[in-house]
Amino acid sequence: MSMPEVDYIWKNGELVPWAEATTHVLSHVMHYGSGAFEGIRAYKLTEGGTAVFRLHEHMERLLLSAKMLYMDVGYTVDELCEAVCQLISANGLDACYVRPLVYRGYGSMGLDPLPAPVDLIIACWPWAPLLGEAGAETGVDACVSSWRQRSVNSMPPAIKASGNYVNSSLARIEANKNGYAEAILLNEQGHISEGTGDNLFIVKGERILTPPSADGVLRGITRDTIIELARVFGYELRKVSLVRSDLYSADEVFLTGTAVEVVPIHAVDGIEVGGGKPGPVTRRLQTAFHAIVQGEDPAFEQWLYRVYPPPS
Repeated sequence: MSMPEVDYIWKNGELVPWAEATTHVLSHVMHYGSGAFEGIRAYKLTEGGTAVFRLHEHMERLLLSAKMLYMDVGYTVDELCEAVCQLISANGLDACYVRPLVYRGYGSMGLDPLPAPVDLIIACWPWAPLLGEAGAETGVDACVSSWRQRSVNSMPPAIKASGNYVNSSLARIEANKNGYAEAILLNEQGHISEGTGDNLFIVKGERILTPPSADGVLRGITRDTIIELARVFGYELRKVSLVRSDLYSADEVFLTGTAVEVVPIHAVDGIEVGGGKPGPVTRRLQTAFHAIVQGEDPAFEQWLYRVYPPPS
């Protein structure tokens, strides 16, 4: 998938032309994966203008990831939120994907990352939902990966670390080569963990189930949004350990994440989920999610960080 270029990237407090936002090939992050990132979306609002969805929470998680990796970012959450707005406005985008990345740069080599300097970039570009608009409408095929989720005591999932996603990349490659849109990873105990870059939910009757963080799950911002919506709608939602057969016997299965948004799964390992089409619970939550991010539900206005000045 080619990446559309825009005018600027924010780097260490300055707007830098896209082609000039470079880093040295001997930067620590390129050799040892010593970085942390976020995936964020800005949406064009129905009433006009642009808002970033749950920007404050994303930046809080970025700083927490950096803290656990012993990286001093040097910016507050509010300063980073304002940098995102500045960048979106400068690039004239009314909707986009936003990628902040804090990483160990050039200056030292070796497994101890602490002597290396800390760099911070924020990029944004137009990017459609990762699994496609058709997938969001009709559902996607998924498989259970032969790769296991990284252990919580080896690569903590609470850190959205660059190096963690080698695991996800291997699972995604395997899935795509075998004709599936997404892979579902089990942990070493055989419990369902998550997709390659998204969280997973199962619907059984009026109950919505999702794996707990102890099973190797990133505490996703979109996951948290769906949990909150499920409770508002009166569904029973439980965070419980799930096994592979729970996928096959579910009434509905769906994925959530910034890149994918809310996507139904209509089959796992070639076995139809429910009736093989998106179910009513998934569709209700998906519709509510899109209404919120487009500014159509005032009850969740606090989740929208409006971009000002608005993009030209």
